[in-house]
Amino acid sequence: MYGRRGPKVRDESGQAMPLALGGCFVLIAAAIALVAIAGAVTGKGRAQRAADLAAISAVRSMRDDLPDLLSPPRLPNGAPNPSHMGKATYLQRARDAAFAAGRHNEVDSSHLRIAFPDQGSFAPVRAKATVVGELDLGSERRPKVEASAEAEAVAPVSSAGGEGPAVASGGGYSGPLVYRNGEGMRPDVAAAYDEMASAAAAAGITLIVVSGFRSDAEQAELFAAHPDPKWVAPPGTSLHRCATELDLGPESAYGWIDANGSRFGLVQRYSWEAWHMGYDRPPAPCSDAGNAVTGPGQDPSPPAGATLPSFVPARFRDPLVASAAKWNVSAALLAAQLMAESNFNPFAVSPAGAQGIAQFMPSTAASYGLADPFDPVEAIDAQAHLMSDLIHQFGSPELALAAYNAGPAPVEACHCVPAIPETSAYVARIMALLGGAGAIAVPAFEVKLVA
Repeated sequence: MYGRRGPKVRDESGQAMPLALGGCFVLIAAAIALVAIAGAVTGKGRAQRAADLAAISAVRSMRDDLPDLLSPPRLPNGAPNPSHMGKATYLQRARDAAFAAGRHNEVDSSHLRIAFPDQGSFAPVRAKATVVGELDLGSERRPKVEASAEAEAVAPVSSAGGEGPAVASGGGYSGPLVYRNGEGMRPDVAAAYDEMASAAAAAGITLIVVSGFRSDAEQAELFAAHPDPKWVAPPGTSLHRCATELDLGPESAYGWIDANGSRFGLVQRYSWEAWHMGYDRPPAPCSDAGNAVTGPGQDPSPPAGATLPSFVPARFRDPLVASAAKWNVSAALLAAQLMAESNFNPFAVSPAGAQGIAQFMPSTAASYGLADPFDPVEAIDAQAHLMSDLIHQFGSPELALAAYNAGPAPVEACHCVPAIPETSAYVARIMALLGGAGAIAVPAFEVKLVA
């Protein structure tokens, strides 16, 4: 008996060590697995953050460059427009911004892919960033974990003339707000800006309002993001709260703005901010008199010279303004379209059978209740109605113009200006006729991630 028990005990003792070691290895393997999982989770988070920031950076670049993309390729005298940016350059600058954001977040370009889902459109506003690759967890065995992340950012485009509240609140001004390029301002400031924008357009320069009235809450948010009083005034101290200040662009116009702004009552407030112009004529900013600004010469509507280009014949100006107001469409857009369609000839007939000043096909005229396409007043009203519908359908004046020329189907197919030579030339000509005078509001941006 004892002879059997002795060897048995020795056998169990000899097996216990491997079992113990095996248990340790299982624990070590489990620990390594947990480290790998934790590293993967952490790595995934880092990759997602890098993708988010890259996509947002690309769209912010697009937001900043959009005025140059939309400016006409040529000046009214036919010379190349130095402010114009081609779409290829526009997208490359966005791509470069995304890669720069990636590098700041330790993701090199070989692991970052940038795409533009709406690249075929007239003015792309979407960017998609994908981060892929192996992440080093930094352990002795240097295990690597596959990680990938995607993010898409978008800058929603408002149709022409997107506006905010009719009356200001939350700042130092509580009167009516008038909007230019989606930014609010006092009515007399808007009238001064319209005159200046028209003069700039005559000189071949496009002006854009980048920022106008800001509430104290908006100023606080801006200051929190950029807490440097030299560049951003602390909440409650910025004159933007008075609706008398305009941040203007593009950068190429700064010289002209500085040299000519005072003619219209707009002066450069700070020597280090070439873009910031303030209205220096009475009434004073943030005053009771300022809150009460209305009346002749200070009407919230743009003056006729700013609303309609100079090439519009006098007999068509009132019908254009009336129909534009009725259907909430830019009067200048309608005017440039008539110039391209018929050169303001009420009796024009195309080889395809389009009729009248707005060149309606009989079937389209009937669907819009246009009994006589050769009646210019009726035709202009039907044109404004149709353009209003198309802008609402497609979200931008450019796509609406393309649909007016080629029909909605080709535009729906690509959500872009289709590659039809006649249509591309039609849209380009009308945009050039507008001459960058701010007649079509630049889309307003709110950069955000797409869920």
